[in-house]
Amino acid sequence: MTKKTLLPFILPVAAFITAIIAGAALLHKFSVSTVSWVDALFTATSAVCVTGLSVVDPASALTSEGQTALLVLIQLGGLGIMTYSSLALYLLRRRVTLTDRLAVGQALLHNTSFDLGRFLLRLVAMTCTIEIVGAILLYFFADGRFTVFSAIFHAVSAFCNAGFSLFPDSLLSMATNTGVNFTIMLLIILGGLGFAVLDEIHLWLRQGRTRRLTFITKVILSTSAVLIFGGALALFVSRISYLPEEPLSTSLLTSLFQSVSARTAGFSTVDMSEMTNLYLLFMIFLMVIGGAPGSCAGGIKVTTFRALGAFMLAQVRGREQVVIDNKALDAKTINKVVSLIFIATIIICLATVALNLTEGGNLSHGELRGQFLEIFFEVVSAFGTVGLSMGLTAKLTTAGKCVLIILMFIGRIGPIWLLTTLQQFHSNLRYKVPETDLPIG
Repeated sequence: MTKKTLLPFILPVAAFITAIIAGAALLHKFSVSTVSWVDALFTATSAVCVTGLSVVDPASALTSEGQTALLVLIQLGGLGIMTYSSLALYLLRRRVTLTDRLAVGQALLHNTSFDLGRFLLRLVAMTCTIEIVGAILLYFFADGRFTVFSAIFHAVSAFCNAGFSLFPDSLLSMATNTGVNFTIMLLIILGGLGFAVLDEIHLWLRQGRTRRLTFITKVILSTSAVLIFGGALALFVSRISYLPEEPLSTSLLTSLFQSVSARTAGFSTVDMSEMTNLYLLFMIFLMVIGGAPGSCAGGIKVTTFRALGAFMLAQVRGREQVVIDNKALDAKTINKVVSLIFIATIIICLATVALNLTEGGNLSHGELRGQFLEIFFEVVSAFGTVGLSMGLTAKLTTAGKCVLIILMFIGRIGPIWLLTTLQQFHSNLRYKVPETDLPIG
């Protein structure tokens, strides 16, 4: 493989690493009481990877310049360093190579033939418009709780699915504020749908709905809706079982908000350390899935989840074809789904083992009772770039922080990126070996 062919796959990794290192230097410099280099690197990684896990309180540990730097890192991470690089090249009237053009197309539009310049301009304009409107709504609904900067910060953090908050309790103090909750939820959903989906919906609305939505957009919208309302129902049932005296409206609002936030946003209106194991298991399930491909969201993505469900249904029915909405998925797509889930499982398992070693690996189970779930929750949250925590983040050892730094980076770049990169080295064999059966199960 030539360097020119490898460039689209090396570029995002190099861009993310550069942004993280530069961000860590800025956060270390602009801190009230000097934040250690490890903590600065952890926070910068969490911001660029739009995760939201933090070992420091941004409101008290960072100066106004540091909070601004954090906001910029979140915005860069949400839109994607490669997108910004391509946009800068376009605005400077520098030529984007065909290889770079194809890489951007596959990542954002699932289509290798599109106008990169116009798409990126629409992307930035749409993003800024959504974030500005969101900031105005937050400022209006918060009854004086948000300053102008705080409203902008939370709007950007929500749309980019980062989950960073300038309040020490995230949004716990606004759990009953309907306006703030629904504004944050709308921003999270829009940021987690994917740039291509937003652009297509925008064109669909502008053209008087005469334009038909594509198959991919329909799958993303329908699956996201099922996960949002299905997740809310599961969380609601598990919540009222141990809080029967809580007002129904509060339980419904909280359950809906956490169902939306769990799929990679990281804002919280409840104390996770006080939730039941059943509630936390539902949260873990949602965190693993994440949002749509090409979006600010992490996780294995809703399309992977939908394809896996269709594959399992086909196996139960004894069908050879995997069908979604009367369209059959090819074998290459199914192979990617299985490979992605396998790789994600291995990564989560290895990270869980590593954290169990760094966080009390020399202590007995009796001394660490309950910590395994905290560690597993933290690992899934970091891999899915969610940012929710049961309170373990601030207690991590230096080694544990390093494990999560690597995990957040992998979760943002995505196992599918690794799979796609490795596939570039594959060569087609001109022969087949004899086939046989193997007892399974």
